Amino acid sequence: MTQAMAVARLSTTPVKGLALHHPPHVDVTVGGVTGDREFFLVEDSGALISCTDIGDLMRVSAEYDAGTRVLTVHGAGGVLRSEAVEPGEALTTDFYGLRDVPGHVAAGWGDLFSEIAGRSVRLVHGESGGFDVGGVSLLCTSSTESLAARNDADPVDARRFRMNVEISGAAPHDEDTWDGRELRVGEVVLRAGGPVKRCAATTRNPDTGVVDLQTLRMIRTARGRQQTPEWGAGFYFGVYAEVLTPGRVHLEDAVALLR
Repeated sequence: MTQAMAVARLSTTPVKGLALHHPPHVDVTVGGVTGDREFFLVEDSGALISCTDIGDLMRVSAEYDAGTRVLTVHGAGGVLRSEAVEPGEALTTDFYGLRDVPGHVAAGWGDLFSEIAGRSVRLVHGESGGFDVGGVSLLCTSSTESLAARNDADPVDARRFRMNVEISGAAPHDEDTWDGRELRVGEVVLRAGGPVKRCAATTRNPDTGVVDLQTLRMIRTARGRQQTPEWGAGFYFGVYAEVLTPGRVHLEDAVALLR
C-alpha cells in the first residue's frame, strides 16, 4: 500500500544563510513563506553573499517580529543584539542574475554581521523575499535517503539543502516529475517548478558550518550532471514552486497532487 504524502519538516530563517528554524507551521502568501529570508547579506560592492561563502553564519540564528520590526540575533553565548531595524540607504541586489530584489540597508547592523562573517558585509531588508527563484522550495525525504543509499553512505541530514517543505510518502525524486503540476500542501496550493541547482553550501554541516560532506560529488554519483535553461549544467536536488493559493501549512499536513 502506498503511503500518503505529508509534510515532514518545515524550515525557515529570517536572515538568508543563518541557522534554520523548524516551526510547527508557516504562513504562505503569493510571495512565498512569510518571513523567510526577509533579510540577506551583501558585500560592500553590493554583491549577494551567504553561507556558501561564510560557514560561520550557520552558527548564528535570528528571529524577526514584523510588527515591532525587532530583529534578535543569537550566538552560542546568547543574544548578540535585539532592537528595531531602521531602514538606511535604498539598494537593489542582483540574485544570481535571475531577479533584482529592491530593499534597504539595515542601518547600524553592519558591524555585528561583519564581526560574525569575518569580513565587511551589510544587512539588507528586502522588499520581496530573499529566495532565488520560487517563493517555496520542496524536497522529498526519500530523495535524501536515496542519495545516501546510492553512495553507500551514512544518512544525509536534509537540513543541508535548506528547503522550506520536506515531504514524506513519495518515491525518490518524485518532485522532479511535478514540474507544472499543482499540489495542495495543507491549505496552500502550489504549482511545482523546475529543479534547484545546488552549491557548496550543502557541503557545510548545518550546525557548525564546517565543510564535512561532499554532497555535490554524491549528487553526481547518484544522478549525474543535469542541465536547465535557467541555470545551465550542474547538480540539481529538490524543486521550486510558486504559490497559487495562500494559506497555512502545518507539520504533518497532507500533500496531494491535483488533477
